[in-house]
Amino acid sequence: MKLTHLDDNQRPKMVDVSEKNETTRVAVASGTIQMSQDAYDAIVTEKTKKGPVLQTAVIAAIMGVKKTSELIPMCHPLNLSGINCDVEELPELPGFKLIVTAKLKGQTGVEMEALTGTSIGLLTIYDMVKAIDKGMIIRNVQLETKSGGKSGDYKR
Repeated sequence: MKLTHLDDNQRPKMVDVSEKNETTRVAVASGTIQMSQDAYDAIVTEKTKKGPVLQTAVIAAIMGVKKTSELIPMCHPLNLSGINCDVEELPELPGFKLIVTAKLKGQTGVEMEALTGTSIGLLTIYDMVKAIDKGMIIRNVQLETKSGGKSGDYKR
């Protein structure tokens, strides 16, 4: 199997997508953060010193999606048409699940954008409550679904 991010001389390259068809492409990624009960309670009751954690994490996730091409060397800058971030409370963990959806009509997919947004959102939660719990665990950052493009649809 030939890797698309290497040229014939095995040097890194950004894939040329100019000949690919434009299609609607959507990717959904998710991940969780587990924390102490004290940290979870502080977030849910909005009693943290740094402000509204979940709202800030959603904004950070959206920014992460938009900045992916600046962070991941071979990712194309994209003209995104939509970004959504949902947060689920997981009191049994205790913790939270972030679900990030990225969408565009274009020649390349948005999987990396959804994954990056998820990671940045979860890291933001960590940053904002690390004074309460430095032992938080970020887990299972993963692609859930993707649609559009030559490789077809994917569902975990």
